[in-house]
Amino acid sequence: MNPDLFNKGAMADRREVGVDIVDIRRIRLSYERYGEQFLERVLTEREIGYCRKKKDMMSSVAARFAAKEAVSKAIGSGMSRGFSWKSVEVVNDEHGKPSFRVLDKAFGVAGENIRLSLSHSGDYAVAFVFLDL
Repeated sequence: MNPDLFNKGAMADRREVGVDIVDIRRIRLSYERYGEQFLERVLTEREIGYCRKKKDMMSSVAARFAAKEAVSKAIGSGMSRGFSWKSVEVVNDEHGKPSFRVLDKAFGVAGENIRLSLSHSGDYAVAFVFLDL
C-alpha cells in the first residue's frame, strides 16, 4: 500500500472522477443468496433503512453499491487499499439529492468535496463521482 495514497497533501489541488455501473440482477442474486449478511456487508444501517422504504429496494441497493465503487475509483484506492464499504455512506437531502457522508476520515477527503450522481433504469444502476480537492 502506498502510504501517501490517503495523505491529504498528496491529494490537494486535484480533481478526480469515478464511475461505476452495476447490474441490478447481480445485486438481487447476491441478496437472494446471502440475505441480510450481504446488505450488512456493503451498506450502513442508515442506507439499509433508506433502501427498504423504496418500491424496488434492490435498485437503490445497487445504486449505493455503484456509488461506493465509484468513489473508491476517484480517490485511487479501489475497494482494497484502505477503503471499505463502510468508509462512506450515501445520504439524501430533503429533495432526494444524494451525497456522501464520510465515515472513515483516514483517506483525507471530506464529504463536501465529493459530488455524487446516481441513476437506475431497467437492469442497471450507475454512479458518477467528482472529487474537488
